[in-house]
Amino acid sequence: MPATLRALRGATTADADTEPHVHTRVVELLTEMCSRNDVDHDDIVSILFTATDDLHATFPAAGARKMGLGDVPLICARELDVVGGTERCIRVLMHLTTERARNELHHVYLEGAVGLRDDLPG
Repeated sequence: MPATLRALRGATTADADTEPHVHTRVVELLTEMCSRNDVDHDDIVSILFTATDDLHATFPAAGARKMGLGDVPLICARELDVVGGTERCIRVLMHLTTERARNELHHVYLEGAVGLRDDLPG
């Protein structure tokens, strides 16, 4: 199969709203997403981050830049404030080129985000 544009999902939570902690969690999540899916730096087209309203210390994209993804288009947005939603949650939508079929991608949910999307392959 030729390389195709695909989207990979992931999420994690932060125990504290501090810049170092949020960056650590973002790096852990992105590293695991790339590792589980054999994604190289040059495979990544762009990454969209969302964060819940209770995270204010930093932009999640800043953590991605610290791990060397500064040349990848990155954007942050606010997650919907849904009653009962997961607190201190950072979600990721990574666009990438891959030879994997859609059903071969392994979406990654860490920390308090485990189980958010049980319907997606892990």
